Amino acid sequence: MFPESLERSTGNEHIQLGFLVFPGFPMACLTSMIEPLRAANEISDRNAFGWTLISEMGDPVDSSAMVRFHPDRALAEAEVDYLILLSPPNARFTNPRHGNGVLRALDRHGAILGGVSGGVFPLVRAGVMAGHVASVHWCYASAFSDEFPDYATTDEVIMPDRRRVTVSGAAAAFDLALMLIEKRLGADVMTEVACWFQHPLVRGEGVRQKIPAPRVAVTSDMLPDPLGRAVQIMSENLEDPIGIADICEQIDISPRHLERLFKKLTGKSPLVYYRNLRMAAARQLVMYSNRSMREIAEAIGYASASPFRARYTEIYGLSPEEDRRKINMFRVRDNAPLPSTIPVRTPISQP
Repeated sequence: MFPESLERSTGNEHIQLGFLVFPGFPMACLTSMIEPLRAANEISDRNAFGWTLISEMGDPVDSSAMVRFHPDRALAEAEVDYLILLSPPNARFTNPRHGNGVLRALDRHGAILGGVSGGVFPLVRAGVMAGHVASVHWCYASAFSDEFPDYATTDEVIMPDRRRVTVSGAAAAFDLALMLIEKRLGADVMTEVACWFQHPLVRGEGVRQKIPAPRVAVTSDMLPDPLGRAVQIMSENLEDPIGIADICEQIDISPRHLERLFKKLTGKSPLVYYRNLRMAAARQLVMYSNRSMREIAEAIGYASASPFRARYTEIYGLSPEEDRRKINMFRVRDNAPLPSTIPVRTPISQP
């Protein structure tokens, strides 16, 4: 059931959603919400949902797939019941004072604010998420906790929290649209929409994200116990690595048995697997922060940058500096490259 706190009292049956897109936004997150809403209107023969595409200044915006979208209006002209932000993690307003001010004004006037995938980052930067819990996609979790260490997060795919709603990815955005449809048009219409798109499972609140176990063809929740518990302990101790023997003691298993389990399922030793987890967190900081390589190395438990660089190159096939330059090639505005710009002052802490 769609939470009562996310109902927008409009005085009529029409709900207007605004999708605020930033350069590099994930196109699938947009279509995953609009298409089920369109289908619901058609199936019910009612204009229950309307939507408008918005950019900061009303200018065209390129998605991450380099497909260009032409928004209907600028953010300052938005009159919506819901405003959903779609962006990569590094997205910022060209004029932060104005853009953030518009979001706060919409909030004061009763609009429900949300973010899908990387869209949670500019939502938090706008200052409208204080005291709210955010759903953060697993691939951005380290970058998010690094920039916003004081914000509570969840790995649930949809997090409604009073008049905020954050969503972890495109499939979860589809689920959010289905929740809206069920609330406005009923379960029958919602089910028919899901069947139209062969959406096999309607996920509501409380469903956790599927997180791939590195180099394994399963997700982390599918790892057998005690392997799953060992991986969880590793994930919670990236900045201050814990010894494999200490992990074994916590889960009451011998180091030799844990070694056999890891080798059987992952083809790697527990130590190598642990290093890969730490490198995955480091790569988020390489790609989505402006931290120095020394700071990133320290954030995942390395004493200096040199061994960190060597391990990073071994795993990803290029140095962290080369990886950062590569990703920055895809961040352009007015034909000028944009560097990673997340300001970071605090050590990494895992949610």
